[in-house]
Amino acid sequence: MDIHEEKALVEEARKAVLAGEVLSESTIYALADVDSDEGVTALCDAAAEVTRTFNDRKFDPCSIVNARSGRCSENCKWCAQSAHFNTGCSTYDLVDRDEAIAVADHNARGGINRYSLVASGRAVRGKALDYICDILAEVKSRTGMHTCASLGLLDEEGLRQLKKSGATRYHCNLETAPSHFPTLCTTHTIEDKLATIDAAHRAGLDVCSGGIIGMGENRRQRAEFALTLRRARPVSIPINILCPIPGTPLADAELISEREIIITVAIFRMAHPDIQLRFAGGRERLSAEALRECLRVGINGGITGDLLTTTGSTIASDRELVESAGYKF
Repeated sequence: MDIHEEKALVEEARKAVLAGEVLSESTIYALADVDSDEGVTALCDAAAEVTRTFNDRKFDPCSIVNARSGRCSENCKWCAQSAHFNTGCSTYDLVDRDEAIAVADHNARGGINRYSLVASGRAVRGKALDYICDILAEVKSRTGMHTCASLGLLDEEGLRQLKKSGATRYHCNLETAPSHFPTLCTTHTIEDKLATIDAAHRAGLDVCSGGIIGMGENRRQRAEFALTLRRARPVSIPINILCPIPGTPLADAELISEREIIITVAIFRMAHPDIQLRFAGGRERLSAEALRECLRVGINGGITGDLLTTTGSTIASDRELVESAGYKF
């Protein structure tokens, strides 16, 4: 496409989304091909207008605690916690109950209204699941926070147990495009993940599902990823940026550019006009200008505090950032 064709495509897509239409797969893929500076500017402006139209200016912060760390049976190439790689990550069976509750209390005082326990491993079952559900129930009772969990490929019975504990949302990332996923993990599939997500819906839980960009995929595969997420029917899409971890097969991966990150956020917004797009891991390497542009074109939620095995942001710094971008924290 030349510049004029790109701008015409973006304008047609902008009008369609604002009119309440769901963009077709072919249109999303075409938007991923927009690459001139003028075309990208038009795409970002369109995504920003869609964000303002379909989402309020209240930023949605959440916090996570690593409930079980390391020794994971899965071979996901990006992950420090896989037992297949020697990364030196911290390992423990289950987080101390008092510590987990203290983090929740701290975050609640800081204005965070959502709290999640995240555990390594293919799935959390039995007494470990009972233990996590008890913590979530106490957190909800003490703080009034919305509670969530990310506990692997749970079955419907386990998901119903989570729901009974008071949890309202289940997190299960698709991670990347179906065409790219088998190059990164062979111990489970995206269809396995979608089966868990379907079970979560049947159990009455909302779904949070996104993934990681910058793992060697191309831009059209990021569009494929955005489109596949429609099958998950998420209320929240976390967007992580790969943080290459020594010892993993992706340790030497080339970092994705800020421009590509911003374009990806814009494409996700056009594909999901009214869904929470949530910044997660990896954003700490972005410039202040890139962070603000991501907030303008689509990001309206984020994980704050420590992020599993990589360092995250602080509540105070996130509050300052999002308020500078015109959001209420």
